[in-house]
Amino acid sequence: MKSVWNVKGGSDLAKFLDYKDKVVVVTGAGRGIGRGVAQAYAARGAQVVIAELEAELGLATEGLIQEQGGRAFYVPVDVSDPGQITDLIHTVQERCGTIHILINNAGVSRFRSPYELTVEEWDSVINTNLRSVFLCSREAARIMRLHNEGSIVNIASTRAFQSEENSEAYAASKGGIIALTHALAASLAIDGICVNSISPGWIETENYAELRDIDHLQHWSGRVGKAGDIANACLFLTHPDNRFINGTNLIIDGGMTKTMLYVP
Repeated sequence: MKSVWNVKGGSDLAKFLDYKDKVVVVTGAGRGIGRGVAQAYAARGAQVVIAELEAELGLATEGLIQEQGGRAFYVPVDVSDPGQITDLIHTVQERCGTIHILINNAGVSRFRSPYELTVEEWDSVINTNLRSVFLCSREAARIMRLHNEGSIVNIASTRAFQSEENSEAYAASKGGIIALTHALAASLAIDGICVNSISPGWIETENYAELRDIDHLQHWSGRVGKAGDIANACLFLTHPDNRFINGTNLIIDGGMTKTMLYVP
């Protein structure tokens, strides 16, 4: 059965997929999950703001959406810089008048031994992945509260719950996003703003055709995830009919984190 949230297709439940005239800001939208999320909202009529550090990537996403008949414009931003976040939100308000949805997706990783990880590298990951979520949410909420409605989705990771070696900074940032999500949900509820997070598992956005059978089979769903899987969840969480979902974290990993493993 085709999912009603399929990014590529239509749906009998069209009302769930109609974001016409909604203003959606997606950080880190130049590639991967961010690009997929931006395309999904644009395909459903939203005005999408491509907030991206790398101009080449941001403009490529903008062009791709426009070629597909969607509406999007690129705004350069380094989300590790508080001043640039303020400028981003100001630009969106000037050009669009408001903000309805914010997807905090931008992130970086530094996988290095904890004995070698520098303070500067730690700060870079935390400021980009975690602090930016707070600052982007706060500044967007200042606009959302004017019409007493808004939705924020923060992209965390299953690495908030399970780890491999040398991932301390990344794990800390993603775990922090989940805690920050329910704290913001509590604080912003009075302004009609819902805040949720998504923890993706293995989402392959570049070389899907090169994946091995074993890569797919270790997932209960029988395959590695795609950007569209996360985009579908964003569409679901930010729809007005689903506002009773608030302050929660949605794990999307094909069942991998629930798999019980024994060493043979």
